[in-house]
Amino acid sequence: MKLYIIKIGLLIVASFSLISCKDFLEVNDNPNAPTNDNLSLSVKLSAALNSSANYEATQLNQIGGFWGGYWGTAGEAASSFSTLKNYNGPGIRDTRDGIPVWETTYTNLFYYKQILEQADLEASLFYEGIAKVMTAYHYFILVDFYNNVPFEQALQGSLYLQPVYEPGRDVYQKSMDLITEGIAEIKSASNAPGADDVLFRGDRTKWAQFGNTLKLRALLRQSQVSDQSGYITQEVAKIVQEGSGFLLDNAMVNPGYLNTAGRMNPFFETYYRNNAGVAVANYGNIRPTRYLLAKYAEYNDPRLGQNFVTVNNAYQGVVFGDNTVSPEFASANTSAMKGPVENGATPAGVLKSFNQGSMVISSAEAYFLQAEAAERGWISANSTTLYNSAIQSSFNYQFNVNNYNIATYIAQPSVNIDVAPNKIERIITQKWLALSGLNNIQAWHDHKRLGIPAFPASVTSPTPGAYPRRFMYPETELNSNNQNASSQGDVGVLTGRVWWDVR
Repeated sequence: MKLYIIKIGLLIVASFSLISCKDFLEVNDNPNAPTNDNLSLSVKLSAALNSSANYEATQLNQIGGFWGGYWGTAGEAASSFSTLKNYNGPGIRDTRDGIPVWETTYTNLFYYKQILEQADLEASLFYEGIAKVMTAYHYFILVDFYNNVPFEQALQGSLYLQPVYEPGRDVYQKSMDLITEGIAEIKSASNAPGADDVLFRGDRTKWAQFGNTLKLRALLRQSQVSDQSGYITQEVAKIVQEGSGFLLDNAMVNPGYLNTAGRMNPFFETYYRNNAGVAVANYGNIRPTRYLLAKYAEYNDPRLGQNFVTVNNAYQGVVFGDNTVSPEFASANTSAMKGPVENGATPAGVLKSFNQGSMVISSAEAYFLQAEAAERGWISANSTTLYNSAIQSSFNYQFNVNNYNIATYIAQPSVNIDVAPNKIERIITQKWLALSGLNNIQAWHDHKRLGIPAFPASVTSPTPGAYPRRFMYPETELNSNNQNASSQGDVGVLTGRVWWDVR
């Protein structure tokens, strides 16, 4: 953590200078010295929210794409993404070539800490509330990947060079409390942010709904933990009492993306085309799994044609973890993602345009969360109505319309929740299809929790048929905070579990 704190000081210089849209990029303050004295809260907020959205759209989406059953690689990319495909925990935590979930998340937390401190000094309750909600959002991510993490002593500079770890359960509960506080501050604030709030443009109700949706997601993570039922009941009651409900619209960050390198929608630029319209490497390397394509086909799901192209009039997928270079899995013989170039110059399902919004939480997920909560008896709502609303929301987004006719789709016995032998399984399976390409990481967490859907593990899993359940603590932490990190039990990526993973 000590070396990491030093790195944060350097990262904050670069990241706070990458302000979200054109107006914010052209500030008069010196971007090479972004301190509390020369950067306004408005500039910091736009940058922080943009950073959070970029993280969700790229790094988290990529992990979830592979570990959530959605993605594999074309034959030419057999050596690409090897740590994810082979469940290589030591490789993932490697300082140089690993996947820096720990570092990226704490960097984002540092941004919100700076906003929180400045907002407190300036008595800007709305900004303070947003910072608390987003702090909780990122701490949930940390616990879901690592379990026990530093919380109270984290991000304190030289005050705690080796911050102590706190149980993941405690961090979850403290994060829930932060959201409660944040919503209250947002609702009572006298002044609201404007365009610098690149998520909700200062809409108090949407921020409250966003916070409540985050809470419900976190509570459902705990659905299998037997001694949490009382806590869940208590927290659901708080959500109901607050009264704003849950997200009705997609929570998307859009700072005003430009068709310029580094300023495009991050998912579009990372997985589809660059600003010159040239396909990026990931577009050729990443392919849908056979399991994903089979699920689309099983439900006669028209979203398949919105998201992938055919090869010789058929959809062709790959086997996750297969590292052989064979014609069967060559990029020319497998289905690529579909974007506007392949869709008659019109927006496709997930890939729409260089300036599309970056999804943080979709309204489809919000409805699926409520449907599961209703089916479990946590909230007094009709699970069928919520389930159908979730599917409706997904189809509307994928087909770029306001009211796609889903009647035929939901009438199928394999989709209709009213005839489902296991309604939770049906909810999670349709949620899995709806989140493909948008919030892939949720699929991995749902699978850890429930084992649904039953997508196959990597064929190169060190233990045949075994799935990864957490990340190992990074080398940066083992090198600088070893005593605290090691005392948590540095378990392997396949065998260790976060606190709510009891299946």
